[in-house]
Amino acid sequence: MSGKEAQGMATKGMAEGPEIKDKSQVDQGQPGLQKDMKDQPVSEQLPTQHGDEEVLTLESYRGVGKFKGKVALITGGDSGIGRSVAVLMAKEGAKGVAIVYLPAEQPDAEDAQKLIEAEGSEALLLPMDLSEGDAVCKKIVDKVVEKYGRVDVLVNNAAVQYVVPSITETGPEIVEDTFRTNVFPMIYLSKYCVPHMRRGSSIINSTSVTAYNGSPSLLEYSCTKGAIVSFTRSLALQLADKGIRVNAVASGPIWTPLQQATLPEDVLEGLKRSPPPLGRIGQIWTPLNPASRDQENLESWIGRTPPLGRIGQPVESATSYVFLASQEAAFMTAQVLHPDGGKCTAS
Repeated sequence: MSGKEAQGMATKGMAEGPEIKDKSQVDQGQPGLQKDMKDQPVSEQLPTQHGDEEVLTLESYRGVGKFKGKVALITGGDSGIGRSVAVLMAKEGAKGVAIVYLPAEQPDAEDAQKLIEAEGSEALLLPMDLSEGDAVCKKIVDKVVEKYGRVDVLVNNAAVQYVVPSITETGPEIVEDTFRTNVFPMIYLSKYCVPHMRRGSSIINSTSVTAYNGSPSLLEYSCTKGAIVSFTRSLALQLADKGIRVNAVASGPIWTPLQQATLPEDVLEGLKRSPPPLGRIGQIWTPLNPASRDQENLESWIGRTPPLGRIGQPVESATSYVFLASQEAAFMTAQVLHPDGGKCTAS
């Protein structure tokens, strides 16, 4: 931390505006690699208060066996929020954690594998393109069931986004690819997982604050996230009699390689000069965001600081997934949690 007075959720070891490096992975394209980010997202440590210390310090998440012997399937599990969910489930005693990712993300997947296996869980790597449709989703579930015999937790997390300032500039390629990646796989994976899920199993879908507040430059992405909310609520009602719960998590702006890969130097310089008043940039730092935003959009994105005023980290969103998948949420279905730094978004 710098010498200035601590504010908000200031946490030692979590980046403030002035600490962010000038460059990360510029012009690498989607999805972006977490491995190449200079400021690495925090996957398994949480801000913790010790005694009378003025700032919070990072402490490793401690599992208590919530998922002992269980099997989880997580899309986009190689990096960002997906990786953090995978690691926390391993810390909670999961027998196996299967992660789905694009082949280009192999370096991140191997890093995630090491983290999962370090906790004593098995990691099943599934490099496949979910946008290829029904057949690929069936193949994914078949591989998990072949190895473990069942699926206890399905986390539908993988996504892409395209920044398009005007509806007059969009086209079939952008619209269709966004839906093919963000929505269709959730339906197909759920379709093939449900026959292998027991009473008490859980499906958790990643939606977004944009489903509720909208986003002028992420129209197509926002549409998919709204669809995911409706999908979550409808599937929850459909599966209620089977005892399979379906919920979602709508994180606030997420800082991922998909944002960082295109963050211009002058935007970062402005961020350094004017960090948010409560201590940190109000985004969640994961690989999804930097690769898809131009300068103007990033300036607007950075400026939307939530009340907690700091960079959110993947682990701070991942805990919502762990809760929803656990027995503590046994009476919750068709719900959406909002780890968004205090934007007060209503479900």
